[in-house]
Amino acid sequence: MQTTETAQSTEATQENGWTQLFNGKDLTGWEQVNGSATYRVEDGVIVGTTTMNSPNSFLAADKEYGDYILEFEVMLDNDINSGVQFRSISDPTVMDGRVHGYQFELDPSDRKWTGGIYDEARRGWLYPLSLNPDAQSAFKKGEWNKARIEAIGNKIKTWINDVPVAAVVDDMTPSGLIALQVHSIGNAEDAGKEIKWRNIRIKTSDLEHREGHDAFVVNLVPNTLTEQEKEQGWSLLWDGKTTEGWRGAYKDKFPEGGWKVQDGELQVLESGGGESVNGGDIVTEKEYDAFDLQVQFKLTEGANSGIKYFVTEKENVENASAIGLEYQLLDDEKHPDAKMGRDGNRTIASLYDLKTSEKNNRFLKPVGEWNQARLVVKPDNTVEHWLNGIKVLEYERGSEEFRNLVAQSKYKNWENFGEAEKGHILLQDHGNNVAFRSIKIKEL
Repeated sequence: MQTTETAQSTEATQENGWTQLFNGKDLTGWEQVNGSATYRVEDGVIVGTTTMNSPNSFLAADKEYGDYILEFEVMLDNDINSGVQFRSISDPTVMDGRVHGYQFELDPSDRKWTGGIYDEARRGWLYPLSLNPDAQSAFKKGEWNKARIEAIGNKIKTWINDVPVAAVVDDMTPSGLIALQVHSIGNAEDAGKEIKWRNIRIKTSDLEHREGHDAFVVNLVPNTLTEQEKEQGWSLLWDGKTTEGWRGAYKDKFPEGGWKVQDGELQVLESGGGESVNGGDIVTEKEYDAFDLQVQFKLTEGANSGIKYFVTEKENVENASAIGLEYQLLDDEKHPDAKMGRDGNRTIASLYDLKTSEKNNRFLKPVGEWNQARLVVKPDNTVEHWLNGIKVLEYERGSEEFRNLVAQSKYKNWENFGEAEKGHILLQDHGNNVAFRSIKIKEL
């Protein structure tokens, strides 16, 4: 076990390009920037200790870094949460100096999200481990764990014990602090618990991503695909600039009005809340059967819209939206539809009028901010609705449960509703201003 300065120095000389951020004997090169939790050095280890009546505490390296690979070992009490900040900010003119930015999550709880990426005091969860359940068993409770953060350009990747965990593409903060967190606590019995770090080292030149990281990618750069996403089978369903690949429902071309492409957004325009009375719905030119679909959407106050799938255009509808299964998009607080239907089955991310999403409002961004819808239709007809990285609903098309839901819905008179072998994907014009971007699909 490398716990002495000599052992750490030996390691540093064995691998070219690495620099030790912790000298193994004291906190030279580190400064506490928030909170009153204590940090000390003991047996070549930085020990952070929880304390009552303190906000989140951070011990920061005294230098900012941009592109780098950071490695460290960590062990913490099983009953507390912690993290390591990277490319983070502590500016007295912003939030009174509160540390904010990317955080490598340390989570020994039964949730098992260690290695996920949280945006501290800013955007919340960017990469929960619901997106990569295979990595949830990598962290070992009560043992030293080896963590790795690769922050190279706009690509961020994490590892725990050599297992790939999170992959985020984002350009919000290209450089910033590295800091060790002691989380605030609300119960006196949690005071005095410890987080320990050792062998903290950084490499800032000759950087290359380690091979073998093939986890799901959260790409926050609008309307782009990384090489990794392409290798995984993703393609853009909208190019971010034109209307290519889309047309009006029941039409042979894109609507002449009611929609606009501007600043990398595909927007349905406000027309008083009527259903398909202005530009009308738009559909993909191509039909799909099994697929994984991602769509970023931004609602305006009181807005209603939807993402429909298995739309065949065979149904004879007049002055209404095309028929299909629908991932509901709605301002639940301000639109009356949220209180209609049955048991909330018209609220955001629900299977409209059929099944209610089990969303957690902590993971829902406010109206006016971008949210991420994800729709997975598997070859066995299992369907999943996701919202901001969390699965909120699952059902099986054509199952007895599904048909019972249809029989209780507004679709009960449509023969074999939602059971087509394939269909178009539709963005709904419900007469409210809603924006879409980063529409991408992976056929399964």
